[in-house]
Amino acid sequence: MAAPATVFAAEPVPRLETILLATDLTPASSAATAEAVELAIRLGARLLVVSVLETVKGGVSRRGVRPEVREVRARQVQVVVTQARAAGANASYLVWEGEAGDAITAAAEAEGADLIVVGSHGRSTVGRFLLGSVSDHVVHHAGCPVLVVRPKGDDDLAEA
Repeated sequence: MAAPATVFAAEPVPRLETILLATDLTPASSAATAEAVELAIRLGARLLVVSVLETVKGGVSRRGVRPEVREVRARQVQVVVTQARAAGANASYLVWEGEAGDAITAAAEAEGADLIVVGSHGRSTVGRFLLGSVSDHVVHHAGCPVLVVRPKGDDDLAEA
């Protein structure tokens, strides 16, 4: 008589329904944008593009952002959304104000993001220590997984 087979019940893999792309609209975030759009399309997830207008810099609080600055940023983010939609993604956007790292994690929580995609400016460990790092802050404070995407050709972090 054969021994009974061991059966393992696998837990279902959670579906990614909302991917939050945090972007500062610089060339350093373009690789993260491309990755987030591709993931959203491949997984059939909603892509939420978030850009933060910083009202806190270096621990010093500034007055709110002028409406015309907010409008310019919204138009810039809308370009990213339009390109994502043209590629086949279900995309929308938000423009938040505040300290970038805190605003990104707050937006992710408020919108029920299942994954945050953020770019890295490719700073070394010393650079992150001296300058701070939004992506580092998000990785350590987000309530969901975070994918940090380095710019293409950014191999100088190998020694970090």
